[in-house]
Amino acid sequence: MTISSLLLSILLALSPPASDYEKDVAFALETLEKKCGHFFQLKRIDWKAVAREFKKEAKSVKDVEDHFRLLIRLLARLKDGHAEVRPLDKAKGVRPPEEFRERRESPGMFWCRIGKDTFVKTVFGSAASSNVKPGQKILKVDGKPTDRWVEERVAELSDLRSFSTDQQALFAALHWGLSDAPGKRMKLDLEGVDGKKTSRTVACDRGGPAIFGPAFPPAGLVTGGDLSHAKTKSGFGYVHLRRCPGDLPERMDEILEALGEVPGLILDFRGNGGGGFDHDALVGRFVPEGKSMSFGKTYRSAGPRPYGGPVVVIVNATVVSAGETASGSFKEDGRAYMIGESPTAGMSSSKETIELPSGLFALYVSVASNKGRFNDGRGIEGIGVVPHEIVEFDPRDLDAGRDTLIERAEAILRDFPAAIVPYEPKAFGWDG
Repeated sequence: MTISSLLLSILLALSPPASDYEKDVAFALETLEKKCGHFFQLKRIDWKAVAREFKKEAKSVKDVEDHFRLLIRLLARLKDGHAEVRPLDKAKGVRPPEEFRERRESPGMFWCRIGKDTFVKTVFGSAASSNVKPGQKILKVDGKPTDRWVEERVAELSDLRSFSTDQQALFAALHWGLSDAPGKRMKLDLEGVDGKKTSRTVACDRGGPAIFGPAFPPAGLVTGGDLSHAKTKSGFGYVHLRRCPGDLPERMDEILEALGEVPGLILDFRGNGGGGFDHDALVGRFVPEGKSMSFGKTYRSAGPRPYGGPVVVIVNATVVSAGETASGSFKEDGRAYMIGESPTAGMSSSKETIELPSGLFALYVSVASNKGRFNDGRGIEGIGVVPHEIVEFDPRDLDAGRDTLIERAEAILRDFPAAIVPYEPKAFGWDG
């Protein structure tokens, strides 16, 4: 044995043995790079920096709860909206981090980005009773410039929660990310569409449902749980898809029957939380009877009353998972024109479960993107479904109780961009 190897052996013998926690982290870092590393460039992940940070922090872990928290934070660095740390039998009863256990209440509002500024999108509960109005520009939050406040909230949320894209993280911060401890008060400096400035203080309470979706749905909306429908003021059909239940195609049959003959149809996926269903059967409801459509893949007509007219799809970054594959199929496979404030969340993938050496936890992570033909062969994960046209809210519309994107969808249906959407209704026998 050489002197150098002898010294190394002595040093190793004197070094404290790596804990189970350190071994778990080392294993996770190596295995996640093998399983998920093909996403790192796309998602701009510096895994070497992540490894340095978490190997160092693993040395300070004192107990299983600390370990649970560290693993959750590690998975957040994957930028994978489906990622989860799952306790195994040896860790049953281990409590999640305090931030996940804390009760949080809504301040009664959702926000949106218009250009570089942030505006109030919808109000209810506490914000409504405090006279906060849709369409107001938010100048400061608790004395901080709004852009800095939002940036800090995004960073805070992203430390413990994994978001597949920047747009998903931002939309989370502008919606449920506004919630805080019960009774917490938020001071807002606001500017109305008339240029008048005012200040309001809003308390986080049980002010209303934490829903996403349209700012102002059409009047007369018939709500039905996961799906709601109405006719717009111009007579177009409108369907809001809050989730994608297993019987979505059959539910769509009922709505198409209820709407009857309409000159155009809006499918609004904003706020869609995913689910599971037969995608081909859903798109088949939008191929005329006896016909098939083959622009991206082949779809055959399905259902008792398929709709053959022009379709506009609305999305934003609150659309996740199956909501992305559903909405994306209409756009990518040539059936509809898509508009949105942003691409969808980019959270759509095949997953795998990785058990850690300690037997305490397993990591549930994305290993491949869904819909590989989307986005010129790059799939959805880490990108989202990109609309044909980005449409931001207009503060004047919000102030007047109008949803800018629905208004834009109606305008598109009146003068449909046939050169962009391969599906031509008349070519498929639709004479509406």
